[in-house]
Formats: sequence, structure tokens, C-alpha cells
Amino acid sequence: MEAVARVRAEGHLIDSDRMRRIMDQIIHAGARYEIVEFRVGRTNDDPSTAVLDLTAAGEADLAELLEQLLPLGVIAVDASDVRTEPAPADGVVPETFYSTTNHPSEVRVAGRWLRVERPRMDSVIVLDGRRAHCTKLRDVRRGQPVVVGTEGIRVVPPPAERDRAHFGFMSSEVSSEKHVEHVVKRLVQDMDAARAAGRRVLVVAGPVVVHTGGVEPFERLLAGGRVDGLLSGNALAVHDIERALFNTSLGIDASTGEAVVDGHRNHMRAINAVRGAGGIPQAVEAGILRRGIMHAAVVHGVPYVLAGSLRDDGPLPDVITDMNRAQEAYAELLDGAGVVLVLSTMLHGIATGNMIPSTVMTVCVDIHPAVVTKLADRGSAQTVGVVTDVGLFLSLLADRAGV
Repeated sequence: MEAVARVRAEGHLIDSDRMRRIMDQIIHAGARYEIVEFRVGRTNDDPSTAVLDLTAAGEADLAELLEQLLPLGVIAVDASDVRTEPAPADGVVPETFYSTTNHPSEVRVAGRWLRVERPRMDSVIVLDGRRAHCTKLRDVRRGQPVVVGTEGIRVVPPPAERDRAHFGFMSSEVSSEKHVEHVVKRLVQDMDAARAAGRRVLVVAGPVVVHTGGVEPFERLLAGGRVDGLLSGNALAVHDIERALFNTSLGIDASTGEAVVDGHRNHMRAINAVRGAGGIPQAVEAGILRRGIMHAAVVHGVPYVLAGSLRDDGPLPDVITDMNRAQEAYAELLDGAGVVLVLSTMLHGIATGNMIPSTVMTVCVDIHPAVVTKLADRGSAQTVGVVTDVGLFLSLLADRAGV
């Protein structure tokens, strides 16, 4: 027997392309829709409202469709309170748990909509009295009320396409045919706006920053107070310190671009020097480390988190090798971010994207278009992609930022 539900969507439905995506999703699910009401905002600041009747083959199909439409901001007109079930054990949730997106969300409790705190994707929602918050699966404790199903949940997708109008030349399919100077100019404006609003500018960087000559402009950004935190792994720090101590990067002379005899061991010598000092701050204090990205971060008080991986040499004493602890440290530093700049690091970039709300301006810079595309495809749809050499990009950014 067919199942019917009346649903509602609000916001900038037309210029954000959300209305088309809603209808496409309904048709793709094999269901039907009838537009009962459609009020278009009279000005560019006014939201639009759509009310639709959905018809699916059965109750199960309708429930699945409603879950698929939820990230697009579609909710039932007769929304009931959110449903919860107790977690059966530590780190285990009911089978019908609701898996979160990275969009701002609300849940209906006792007839009132509550904002879900610290939105992030692939988490669950736990109710704590009159508060609701996203919680990682491993952090759920037995007996906690976990949100199940899709009733009483409202997702508020930001009008990303609309808000990125000033990046119009960037919002097309990922391509290297973009005027990088224009991108940098707009990015600096967004960085300034974020700082003025009390939000922070964070950089997620890979070792390619060092290999492409981005150390000096990155130092300038750190010294000039343009970066509020650095997220990376062992490799960036190691090769940055290798360059600072031996003027090589992966054994290649940073000045001439030529291979250095026995240069392949320089990164291990760098690790050994820092381990002997006890860590990066200690190496700076002892005068062993006198330049570079990590030196600038320590000297100018810019917090950093280095997350380890299976392939790390050493690693440096500052690297967090416990992945759960590394995730927590990343999330803590990302709290309050207004702009996140991802520089040539696919894995750390995707990990960061999973931890931040979709309202955070995210810019991914990489010479490989596939890296930029993959970050957006993994759920961070707010990502603006820039395909260019990251060293050149940082140089332009530092110059435009006036540091």
C-alpha cells in the first residue's frame, strides 16, 4: 500500500539549487511529489518555502526517502518530537541510530527545537537534559539517550553555492584555469572577516609546502599573526626541520634543486636532532632550530597538532601516535574555526573536513585536481578548490596579506 507524507523546505531554495536537488532525489527514489505550496522570497534576502506531498510505494520506502531528504533541509509538516533509545553498551548505539551530516541541525524536544552542538559528520546525537550534541561512536556511554530514526530532526544546510557567489569563477568544475591572484584577494578578505567575527584561521598542511618553496611565505604568515593554528603530520615538520638544519628537502638542495651526496639521510638526522633535544620547542629554545615553519610556530605562539601515521619515520617526539588522541587534538584546535585552508594534504584534509561544520569556509589548494575533488566528494561540499602550485599560492597569499 502506498504511503504519503507532507513535507516542508525553507531557505534559499532556488538560487542555492536546493529545490532541484530535492525533486531529483524524490524521482531517483521512485517516488512522486505534488507541490502543494511554493512561496518564493520577494527579495534576494527573503527565504522561499515549499510544501510538497510525497507518495512512495510503502512505509519503508517513504521512511528511507525522508532520511535521504533530511540533509537537504526537508522535514515533515507534522513533525513530532525526536525519538531516542538508550545506548546498549559503551561505544555501541541502537541499530536505528541517526548518522549526522556536517550541516547545522536541530532536534525537537518537548515541542521546542534545540540546536545540536558541535555539528560534525558521521556522528550520533546524544541528548543531555535540555542539550543535544554530536558524539563520536566510541564516546557514547551505556544508557545515554541516542537519537534514532529521522523524526523530530531538522537539518539546516547553508546556502553554500549562494554564499560563494564572490568565488563565482571558482565554483565551476575543478580546473587549473582560474586566476589565482583573484582567489587570494578574496581569501584574505574572508580571513579578515572571520577574525573580525571572533573566528579563527587554521591551516592544514602537507610536506609539499616545504618541497615547493612555501616555507618562507608560511613563516611570514605565522609571524604576521595571520594563522591561528597549524594541523599536520610528522612529514611536514620533519622536512621543514631538515630544510632548516641542512638546507635540503628529501635530500634535494633547497637553493640549487640538485641532489646532495648522502642527502637521503638528512631527514633522519633532523629527527635525531629534535629527539635529542626532547621536542620541537626544546630544539628552538636550545638554538638548534633557528628557522622554518615549526620554528615560527613556536616563536610566535601558534598552536599546532601533528598527527602520526603508519609510514612515519621517527617520529618526532611532538607527533601524537595514538589516533584517538590525535583526532581529539585536531577537533579541539578546529573548534571556533572560521576559515580552514587545506594545503596539499589529502588525508589530513579529508580528516579535517569530517570534523568541521559545513558553515566553515574551506579552501583546498593542490596541484592535482583529483585531491581537490575528493575532499568535496567526501562530504565537505563547502570546499572551494584551487588547482595550483602551493608554494606559489602561499607566496601570493603572504604578499596580499601584507606580511
